[in-house]
Amino acid sequence: MNQERVFKVLLGPHISEKATLLADKKSQFVFKVAIDATKLEIKKAVESLFSVNVAAVNTVNVLGKTKRTARGLGKRNDWKKAIISLQPGQDLDFSSSAE
Repeated sequence: MNQERVFKVLLGPHISEKATLLADKKSQFVFKVAIDATKLEIKKAVESLFSVNVAAVNTVNVLGKTKRTARGLGKRNDWKKAIISLQPGQDLDFSSSAE
């Protein structure tokens, strides 16, 4: 996988209360990813960017919510998130990967 595709696959970490609990207790990390990204692409992107070994990748397609606005109904964009499970003894450090 070329370097350009790596940066298009991973859009950024997803920070939430549930994601923080997963990171602390189960060594799992949550990322926002491209809608067309496959599990294998996500695994290779995380392994190349952060120099860790990925045990499993689970993906979820999140449907955008319908919201009321002053002009009627609107809809937020659909997006995809990936839950990355690391092998035992591995840890992900976001601060050291920014090069």
